Amino acid sequence: MKVVLFCGGYGMRMRDGQSDAPKPMTTVGPRPLIWHVMRYYAHFGHKDFVLCLGYGAQHVKDYFLNYSETTSNDFVLSGGEVELLGSDIQDWNITFVHTGLDSPIGERLRRVRKYVENEEMFLANYADVLTDMPLNDMIDTFKASDAAGALLAVPPQSAFHCVNLGDDDLVTSIRTLQDMPLWENGGYFVLRPEIFDMLPENGDLVADVCMPLAEKGRMLAYRHRGFWHPADTVKERTALEAAYRAGTSPWMLWENQPSGQRDPLQAAIAGLGAAEH
Repeated sequence: MKVVLFCGGYGMRMRDGQSDAPKPMTTVGPRPLIWHVMRYYAHFGHKDFVLCLGYGAQHVKDYFLNYSETTSNDFVLSGGEVELLGSDIQDWNITFVHTGLDSPIGERLRRVRKYVENEEMFLANYADVLTDMPLNDMIDTFKASDAAGALLAVPPQSAFHCVNLGDDDLVTSIRTLQDMPLWENGGYFVLRPEIFDMLPENGDLVADVCMPLAEKGRMLAYRHRGFWHPADTVKERTALEAAYRAGTSPWMLWENQPSGQRDPLQAAIAGLGAAEH
């Protein structure tokens, strides 16, 4: 199944004033976010990628054109020749498409229509969010439905507390946002090509496709309460890096790590939050 990755945005909240690389090229460990996302999909057998390039496109191109398998794979060096003992991307198919510097996500998707419109369905992703969600379960659920689109739904990630008040302004309860009956878009999509007929020029995937489909009862959600973590800010990326260095990376399913190991990452996030107050 083809995987469309949106990797051309400016990522202003991640700007360091020094690099012009797009946000998905920000590293976690020795590899960029986009690599972690692609390895996740490849783990489930989906290795045909369409990259929607824009801002900093050359960084993405150069990375894969000069890809070093030895960075994340064991190898034998003998007589100056390298024998790989494993491989990441040798069986991947990657299509690089420039979709405009300032294009919204819907427009980026519209511009790669010809690469996926003959598929029964395809996958799409913001390329900057990591998860341990069982992807094929989501796909199978979608296949069995009449929906035209599906998205990963996750609990809100904010650490704020919600306060319920009585008429006398006494606090009746305090709950974390995660305890509320709320879900947010997790950035992992399964879509049928019919959605292209809904996409206007310079449109938005959520506003112009997902919302209308939801009103028609044709937008499915796959709920996941396991590991899910964005990298929208420096703080969030730092937490992912801390988890990687601690040896607990729940999203790296290809490493056969035990599921449910979230404590080091959550501890890193909590520590970063405490440092701000």
